[in-house]
Amino acid sequence: MRFMVMVKATRDLEAGMMPSEQLLRAMGTYNEELVNAGILLAGDGLHPSSKGTRITFSGNTRTVSDGPFAETKELIAGYWLWQCTSKEEAIEWAKRCPNPAGESKEGQLEIRQVFEADDFGAEFTPELREQEERVRAQANKNQ
Repeated sequence: MRFMVMVKATRDLEAGMMPSEQLLRAMGTYNEELVNAGILLAGDGLHPSSKGTRITFSGNTRTVSDGPFAETKELIAGYWLWQCTSKEEAIEWAKRCPNPAGESKEGQLEIRQVFEADDFGAEFTPELREQEERVRAQANKNQ
């Protein structure tokens, strides 16, 4: 099972404040633990929403809005993609994470399972599965 673990943004991160050296070291150590355990598939931090753009869909209309975006609690500051045997395993790994906001502040992670082909049922036809496999193979080559 794959899980997207999202680091929620804080006001400090949205203001462009960089993490302390201590937090960067703690996160580096944690990432090494994830890699050594075979859990970590990918992960990165994200620039603040002031450098971002949203595309809003309404029927056939697309609206482009540049950041910053007001609701900090709804924003993502970074992510990991993990391979775990269960949601419980992902939770246990997340509980070991250094506080991404710094130990004296309130930080938050959100864990969401990634859809796999079998989750879509009969609607995911053999032709669609084949297309998905081609896309994944090409994406892997692009890395």
